[in-house]
Amino acid sequence: MPYPFNVRVYGLLLDDKNRVLVADELVHEHYITKFPGGGLEFGEGTLDAIKREMMEETGIAVDVVNHFYTTDFFQPSAFNPKAQVISIYYIIKETSPYTIHTSDKAFDFAEASEGAMSFRWLPINSLSEDMFTFPIDKKVSVLLRNSTISRKT
Repeated sequence: MPYPFNVRVYGLLLDDKNRVLVADELVHEHYITKFPGGGLEFGEGTLDAIKREMMEETGIAVDVVNHFYTTDFFQPSAFNPKAQVISIYYIIKETSPYTIHTSDKAFDFAEASEGAMSFRWLPINSLSEDMFTFPIDKKVSVLLRNSTISRKT
């Protein structure tokens, strides 16, 4: 493959308290904090991918409200430095009532094993780069904090 790209899609789900949902995960023996989402699969578009990823990770059915950000700088993959990551972030909203277990504590796993995942709500106005693991999420956290986006959007 002459141009190894890894296309990722992420959802920015806001609640009525102007908080955004984040995921804490244990992946390849690394504790990471990121926005919910994941990889684009061959044959699907990015809108279908974010809907699938949100359902897989959170059990929440969503619609896309609008595009928020697409990576505009070179970023090698943290897990494969020979691949370039392109991440697309969407503001999303739930399409029906949902219940998702969230915690106030980072990495609140029932068991700290590969693939473990937990969720937290973070206030948008207090987001900072140091809350996130990956460079693109770090940039998006600042863009989101500085935006005028709110649940009422």
